[in-house]
Amino acid sequence: MHRSGTGSEADPKDRSGVDHVFLALERELAVFLRRARANSGEMAREVHPDLEAAAYGLLVRLEEAGQQRATDLAGYFGVGKATMSRQLRALEELGLVAREPDPADGRASLVRLTEEGLERFRRVRDARRERYVSKLADWDRGEIAELARLLHQLNTRVEK
Repeated sequence: MHRSGTGSEADPKDRSGVDHVFLALERELAVFLRRARANSGEMAREVHPDLEAAAYGLLVRLEEAGQQRATDLAGYFGVGKATMSRQLRALEELGLVAREPDPADGRASLVRLTEEGLERFRRVRDARRERYVSKLADWDRGEIAELARLLHQLNTRVEK
């Protein structure tokens, strides 16, 4: 039997007005994001010892979407042009990305992964995927698919 103020799913708020369902979600997302940032740093160092953690996301995006303008990358990540320029310059110096003239606009350039950048990135990504497989070996595949679906749904709604 449900009693008012207990924080159940039917009546998630307690007497103080705290919605425990969303409090639990916020707490778990904070832990997840903290670990994701730490993992990005580790993966970045695996790609190249001098690679910054934030730059790993650029490699992910370039591998996923193909060559991009720096301004489009800055918009995607929600950072300024100067920040993006600095990160891309560092990736260029490490030989992981290259810039080429944009055939649609000679004043702009397109950024792409180099062969070395692509090889290093894929090696680290594949090793990370194997760690997920290992850590989630006792999960039902349907649960993994449901988690992926729910995370996609969350990401889609957050982008709006």
